[in-house]
Amino acid sequence: MRAALDEARAAAAHGDVPVGALALADGEVVARAHNERERRGDPTAHAELLALRAAADALGSWRLDSVTLVVTLEPCPMCAGALIAARVARLVFGAPDPRAGACGTLYNLCSDPRLNHELAVTRGVLEEEAAQLLREFFAVRRA
Repeated sequence: MRAALDEARAAAAHGDVPVGALALADGEVVARAHNERERRGDPTAHAELLALRAAADALGSWRLDSVTLVVTLEPCPMCAGALIAARVARLVFGAPDPRAGACGTLYNLCSDPRLNHELAVTRGVLEEEAAQLLREFFAVRRA
């Protein structure tokens, strides 16, 4: 999670919401990313999606059934849907997202038996540090 927090800081450095993500396969980092919506002008350039794309490239398959995604903020519905579509094995996240969280807060897409895939979810890892990064970023933007 600390490496994902470093990625989140990189996002904030170029004006993007500080969210960072790592993809691990067999305990090794195969991809890392951070939000780049502002930088790319792309509404889908969330840290999770960028990390999933990079992991698929690194592993040579869209099926990421050996991957754990570590992200600083609870994924939104778009990103949770991508985790399911990619068959990710496990999600670990820091701060819950009361406005868009789709992995246990507002919705629980990752554990919905009606969908074609479910993944294990671990929440709250370095939660306060991840939340503080977001609070600081938005405080500066509001000032």
